[in-house]
Amino acid sequence: MSARKKLAEKFSWTRKHLLGLEELSREEILHILNTADTFTDVSTRSIKKVPALRGRVVVNLFFEDSTRTRTSFSLAASRLSADVIEFSAKVSSISKGETLVDTARNIEAMGVDVIVIRHSAPGAPHYLARCVDVPIVNAGDGAHEHPTQALLDMFTIRQIKGRIDGLKVAIVGDIAHSRVARSNIWGLTKLGAKVIVVGPTTLVPSSMKAMGVEISHNLDEVLGEIDVINMLRVQRERITSNVFPSVEEYTRLFGLNAERMARAKKDLLVMHPGPINRGIELTSEVADGANSAILKQVTNGLAVRMAVLFLVNQAHQGSN
Repeated sequence: MSARKKLAEKFSWTRKHLLGLEELSREEILHILNTADTFTDVSTRSIKKVPALRGRVVVNLFFEDSTRTRTSFSLAASRLSADVIEFSAKVSSISKGETLVDTARNIEAMGVDVIVIRHSAPGAPHYLARCVDVPIVNAGDGAHEHPTQALLDMFTIRQIKGRIDGLKVAIVGDIAHSRVARSNIWGLTKLGAKVIVVGPTTLVPSSMKAMGVEISHNLDEVLGEIDVINMLRVQRERITSNVFPSVEEYTRLFGLNAERMARAKKDLLVMHPGPINRGIELTSEVADGANSAILKQVTNGLAVRMAVLFLVNQAHQGSN
């Protein structure tokens, strides 16, 4: 019996959409990670494909620029043997005034089986899921959630550390504008990690405490106690006011460099969702160093997104 069939017997996945990690249970998150485990070897084969989604069509409906996420979803769908359609809002009827729902319904009418959407408006995937019948996968909605990024982050932590439960994880930087931070917080806390969000007061809202995290405005104070550090990009495109005096000041207080690494745990795991602003969030020495899992995150993104596409399609087929 295959590993995927054994997984299916232990847990019945019923969600045909992946909209966020806030709504998922611990068991559902673990099932996605366990399913991703069964896909990790596909990338190492001479023929990098499995027939799980043969005959299915996946569309990337992206309304924001993306390199890693779009490419990762495209490659994940291709490795599952699905056909992939790349949609760009800049050259579509959206530019002529067509609504998001009309665009999605027209795409659905063409026989698409899964829609992967990235949109600047928080809640856009949730709205779309109420308007179409096909599975919707959230590839990032405004500053709300980015579930597959958090899933691949958790997958990477578990792969390298052997566990998530009991670990101390620091998420550092622009928490206020980060969908990655929110999804990671929901997922990590459900899996038993202690999460500390770190950054200037202007970028770490006190309201984050309601999500079950600790707040710190001093990276050096928490550096020696953490097992994992996830350095976030300062999202200048989402910031509408001066939230810190200068980039140099931010880097001095919250940047990860060799000197700080020397004071951290020897096995501190360094992560970053990308794209990296080298010399701001972290130096090249750290980004390319032995503790860095940044490229491993990219690799693991394929297995995680293959798992998500496989599971939502499975649930949709089971409901028909």
